[in-house]
Amino acid sequence: MRILAIEASSLVASVAILTDDIITAEYTVNHKVTHSQTLLPMIDEVCRMTETEPESFDAIAVSGGPGSFTGLRIGSATAKGLGQALGVPLIHVPTLDAMAYNMYGTDMLICPVMDARRSQVYTGIYSFESGVLKIHRQSSAMAIEELMEELDGICRRTVFIGDGIPVFREFIDERARFEHEFAPAGINRQRASSVALLGAEYFAAGKTVSAAEHLPDYLRVSQAERERAERLAHE
Repeated sequence: MRILAIEASSLVASVAILTDDIITAEYTVNHKVTHSQTLLPMIDEVCRMTETEPESFDAIAVSGGPGSFTGLRIGSATAKGLGQALGVPLIHVPTLDAMAYNMYGTDMLICPVMDARRSQVYTGIYSFESGVLKIHRQSSAMAIEELMEELDGICRRTVFIGDGIPVFREFIDERARFEHEFAPAGINRQRASSVALLGAEYFAAGKTVSAAEHLPDYLRVSQAERERAERLAHE
């Protein structure tokens, strides 16, 4: 089994190749470069370096959201185009689920936080139980205050991960009534390897879609759509 994984839900651009149970390549860039400029060259590079023929992929796993509207659209379009060209299915992997997978094996509660602006976060709550990722809260867009109240109610040692940490770290430290940590730099952002590994589990369970069927999950309307609705409301 060979899976190509694509992650473009945030500033991070990442691609990986999973061959059976081995990550044979991963290429990750966390820099202000448009994903439309980086993803295809990165895929080409990992295929070239590992002597992998694109026709050998059994499926393409793609980080399906939530996250940056532009990033998700580019990642989705790239996966759909390759899926159609290669005639292989796509595996929709929720972005926050894959982020939680970075912390595989921890006994802590896992809480990814992506900055969604306006004091809101894209988040979920997870744990690993006997090596299986358990979802306590599905991917959600919510106020950081609401998230902290929910975590206070659970009152379990928690590790936070994601680009929302620099924005909300001080608030979390002041507000949390439970033990907590922040994931270190090597695993605190999106990684295509986690998309690939979780995608392999979904693939084995038959959770795939055709390239034509795949759509990103934005969780909320875009800023442009919000501004348009506000203008119409005042007309």
